[in-house]
Amino acid sequence: MIVTFYGENCFKIQAGDLSIITDPFDNQIGLTPPRFKYDAIIRTLTKFPQPENDSNAINIFGPGEYNFKETNVNGFLSENETGEKFLKTIYTAEIEKIKFAFLGHLSEMPNPSVMEHLEEIDILIFPAGGKPFVDQKAATKLIRQIQPKIAIPALYKVPGLKRQADDLKVFLEEFNHGKSESTDKLTIKKKDLTGIKPTQITILQI
Repeated sequence: MIVTFYGENCFKIQAGDLSIITDPFDNQIGLTPPRFKYDAIIRTLTKFPQPENDSNAINIFGPGEYNFKETNVNGFLSENETGEKFLKTIYTAEIEKIKFAFLGHLSEMPNPSVMEHLEEIDILIFPAGGKPFVDQKAATKLIRQIQPKIAIPALYKVPGLKRQADDLKVFLEEFNHGKSESTDKLTIKKKDLTGIKPTQITILQI
């Protein structure tokens, strides 16, 4: 499996012939949109009305169970943050026996009913750039509660991004005094996760 980062909360997860994208964006945010074919889209933030799916990909948004190509995805509503204009969803997904959790555009701590589903997570993708999403202290608390093997930051300041966001070093100083690993992509198998403790912060370069 290969995990690649494109900025904001956009990731590509390639598992064999299966390709998944999370929260794709357009060039209005100042970054270069990803251009590759994908089988499924996972949307943690959905504006109403829901945009049309302009591809043949499976469109995953909102709470529920989704099953495709031996992959299981479960969505859990972020109730306190969902209103008439948009929907926020937290997901877990099992891909090649690796259990992911996508916290998405989370601005508040998840409800206890959602936290119950965030157990035994292998790879956690979380917001690390502060407001308008959870601040770095809250992100640190979440990681320590969930205790994933690997935590991958998202939604932080990168060159070209037009919106305001904190530099990633703010989170790193809060979490573990700057200790982390950096790579252009994460290539991993289930067996590689054995023995990782405590949580490893892995920064994926754009």
